[in-house]
Amino acid sequence: MNTQFSPFEESLWHATAIKAPLTSSLEEVIKTDICIVGGGYAGMSTALELAKDGISVILLEAKEPGFGGSGRNAGHCTPTFHYYSLTALRKVLGIERAKNLIQRQTSGANIAAEYIQKYQIDCEWRQNGYFEGALIKSRLSLLQKKAESYAEVGCPSILITSEQAKKLTGSDRFFGGWLLKSGGHLNPLSYARGMARAVLQEGGLIFTESKVDEVEQINNGWAVKTSKGKVIADKVIMCTGAYTDGGWKDLDKTFNIQKVFVAATNPMPKDVRRKVLPFDGTMHDGRGDICVYKYDGEGRLVVSMFPVGKRGRDLPYTKKMLLDRLRWLHAAIPEGTQWDYFWFGELDMQRHTIPRLYHLAPGVIGCTGLSGRGVPTGTMLGGILSDWVRGVRDQELALPLEKLSTVPAYMKIAPSLMLRWYGIRDHIAARLEGTELPPHA
Repeated sequence: MNTQFSPFEESLWHATAIKAPLTSSLEEVIKTDICIVGGGYAGMSTALELAKDGISVILLEAKEPGFGGSGRNAGHCTPTFHYYSLTALRKVLGIERAKNLIQRQTSGANIAAEYIQKYQIDCEWRQNGYFEGALIKSRLSLLQKKAESYAEVGCPSILITSEQAKKLTGSDRFFGGWLLKSGGHLNPLSYARGMARAVLQEGGLIFTESKVDEVEQINNGWAVKTSKGKVIADKVIMCTGAYTDGGWKDLDKTFNIQKVFVAATNPMPKDVRRKVLPFDGTMHDGRGDICVYKYDGEGRLVVSMFPVGKRGRDLPYTKKMLLDRLRWLHAAIPEGTQWDYFWFGELDMQRHTIPRLYHLAPGVIGCTGLSGRGVPTGTMLGGILSDWVRGVRDQELALPLEKLSTVPAYMKIAPSLMLRWYGIRDHIAARLEGTELPPHA
C-alpha cells in the first residue's frame, strides 16, 4: 500500500483554483441509500447523477475533493482511448458493450461542458479542440485511420494538412495532424471543487478528512467506518483510484502506480499567445513518448510528460528539456521563459488502460484503473456507476463487472519500457525519413 503520495500544495492548480465548498469530517452514524468512497471525478459524478434523481447519497473523502489525480492532472479533457483503437476495443469488450463505452467516453468532454454550464463552475473551461500532430510524415496514415474511426462514431474528427496545422498551432514542424474538435481543457482542481459544490446543491452529502478504514457487512447493508463516524448504506462504491489507501483489502493491488509530472511556465505575453497555440486547445506533439500542453487561464503553458531516465528526477535537466522541446516547436516562446510550477501526480495504471469495475461483494463495487484519462473518463463514469446502482443488468453495463484481481507483476516496468520503445521507434522512423528530431529525443 502506497501512502506517500506526491505533495498536493506544489501544483499550479492548488495556487489558482476556486475555493472548495465548506465541508466537515464525519463524526456521527448516518444512514443513506448509497455511500461513495473517494472524492475524485468518478466519485463526484456518480454522486451528482444519483443525487439529482433523488437517491440519497453520502460521499466520504480522506482529504478534500480533488486531492488525488482529479486535482493534480494537466487539465486536458480529451475524450478518446489512448491505447486501444476502437476496432481493438470492440474485440476486447464485444460489439454491444464497446458501442456503449465508446459512446460514453467520446461524450466525456460534452458531459463535462454540461455540468460546467448547468452548475456555473468557474474552471477556465475551453472546448476548442484537441490536436495530435505528425512530426514524421509516415505518421499521417495512422492519424488518418484514427480520425476516420472517431468520425464513424459521430465525433467531429478530421485529418488536417500541414498548412492548417500551422495556422492552428503556430508551428511549422507538423506534416499535418488529427483534430478532434470536441476536446477541451480546464483548471482540474476548480472543476473538482465545482463538482463537489454541485453534489451539495443537489442534496448529496460530502464529508471530508474522513478516511475509510473498513467496510463491514451488517444485516442487508454495509457499515462504512471512519475513525470518528460510520455510514450505514444499502450499496457502496469504492472510487479511490490511484490514491487508494485502505478501505477494502487488496483494492490497491489492482493497478500499478505510474508517476506523471506537470510543469507550468510564467504567463506568456499576449503577442506570444497570438503565435503559439492560437487555437487555445490541447496539443499533443504526436510522438509516442508524449508531450502534451495547453494554456491555463492566465496564459501559462502547462506541459505534462512521463518520467523516463533522468527526466523527472533531475529537475534542472527536466526544465531545460521541456523548454528546449517547446521552443523547437514554437520559436516565438521567449528564451528567458521560466517554470513557475513543477509537480507530480500518480496514475492508477493497468494493462487494459480502460477503467475496471470490480464486484467486491453483494452490493459493493470498486472502480480503478483510469490510467491517465481522468477528466472525461472520470466524468462519464458517473453514468456507468449510477446505472449499476439503479440495477442495470451486468451484461448491459458499459464496463464488465470483474472479480478482484492483482495487476500483473510486469506492469511495474511495462509502461516505462513502452515509453522507451516508442521513443526508439520514432527515432528510427525520423532517421529513415530524413526528418529532424526534437531536442533530447
